[in-house]
Amino acid sequence: MPLPTTAIGSAAAALLALAAADPALADDAPALSLGAVYTADITGVASGVRPRAGRYLDNLDLTADLDLEKAAGWRGAVLHAYVLNNSGAAPNDVAGTLQGIDNIEVARPRLRLFEAWVEQTVGPTSVRAGLYNLNSEFYANESAALLLNPSFGIGSELAATGPNGPSIFPSTALGARVNVDLGKGRYARAAMLNAESGVLGDPGGVDWSFNDGVLAIAEAGFDGPTRFSAGAWRYSKRQDDIRDINALGAPQRRHAHGAYVLGEQRMFGSDDGPEGHVFLRVGVSDGVTTPFRGGWQAGVLIARPLAGRPDSQLSLGLQQGILNRRFRENLRDAGGRPARAESGVELTYSDKLTSRITLQPDLQWIRHAGGESRSKDRIVAALRLKIDLSPPTPE
Repeated sequence: MPLPTTAIGSAAAALLALAAADPALADDAPALSLGAVYTADITGVASGVRPRAGRYLDNLDLTADLDLEKAAGWRGAVLHAYVLNNSGAAPNDVAGTLQGIDNIEVARPRLRLFEAWVEQTVGPTSVRAGLYNLNSEFYANESAALLLNPSFGIGSELAATGPNGPSIFPSTALGARVNVDLGKGRYARAAMLNAESGVLGDPGGVDWSFNDGVLAIAEAGFDGPTRFSAGAWRYSKRQDDIRDINALGAPQRRHAHGAYVLGEQRMFGSDDGPEGHVFLRVGVSDGVTTPFRGGWQAGVLIARPLAGRPDSQLSLGLQQGILNRRFRENLRDAGGRPARAESGVELTYSDKLTSRITLQPDLQWIRHAGGESRSKDRIVAALRLKIDLSPPTPE
C-alpha cells in the first residue's frame, strides 16, 4: 500500500521539531542541515520523429542530515533522509531510446522517501544501513555529473538489471554499505542491497522479504588530480534470460554480473580561471539478462570557461550502449533491423543567474535510437532550470 503523503510530511516535521528543540543546533556548527532543490526541464525531440512538441517534467529534492553526536550524544553517527518528488511528462516516450534522454524522467511520477539511512564512522571505516542509493558512491564520477543523459549517471548495463531495477533513482532498496579510507586518497567500499527495489511511496512500498536475493557490489580506487576506480557487481539469484527459454516455455535463468572502470584526469587550469577535466568510463555485463552487454562514456568538463562567470560550466560527452546478440535477435524476429549499439553525443552549458537560480541549455544527438539501425537520428533539445530553496546556513 502506498505511503500517504502525510506520513512523509510527518517525518520531515519531526526532524524540524528536533532542530528547534535542541540547543546544540544553535551553535556555529548546527546538528541539522536541510536542503531543498527544485529542478524543472523542458525537453523535446527537435528532429527525427514527430510530434516535436516539448515535454515539461520536474524534480524536487528535500534532504535532511542530522549529526547524532550533537543531537543525542551518539558519537560518529549521522542520520540522512531524502524525500523525492517527480511530476510531469516522459520525453523519452517521443524519443524512443533505450537509455533515456533526461535523468529526472521517471516511469511513475510520485512522492517517495528516496533514502533513509544511518551512518556510523569508527576511525577510517564507515557503515551505512537503510534505504541507500548505490549510484551516490558507486559507478559515479564528478566530471560526468553535469550531463543530462542517464547513461552518464550509471552505466546502462547495470541500470537495466534486477527484477525492477537496481537501488538507484528513483527507487532505492534496503541494504548496507561499508567504506574504508585507506589514506592518500585511496578507498575501498562494498555494499549489499535487496535485489527488489522499492521505497515508501512506491505501489508495493519497501520489500522486507529479500525473496529475490541481493545485489552485491564492490569498488576501489584513488582520488587526486588523477582519479581511477574499478568495480564489480553480481546478483545472488539468477535473472531471466532475455531470449532463451526452457522446455516449459519459461525464460532460462542466468547469473547477472558485470564490472566497470572509471578514469578522470585534471588537464589544466586554476581555482580562479578555466579548469578542464576529462573522463572515461567502461562497463561490461553478462550480456544475457539485459539488452546491453556493455557500454562506455567519455567526455570533458570545463569549469569557468567564460571570464567573469565563476559559476559557469561547459561539458561535452559521448556515450554508447552496446547491444548483446540476444536483444538484436529479438529485434530481428520482430521485423526490425538491429544496430550493434545505441550512441549519443551531448553538449551542455550551465551558469548561475543568481546565487540560487541556475540555467542549463542542453543539446543531444542520438544515433540508432531503440537499437534500430533504420531509425532516424534524434536531435534532442532541453532547457533545465534549477532553484536552490535550501534555508540559509547559520553564520
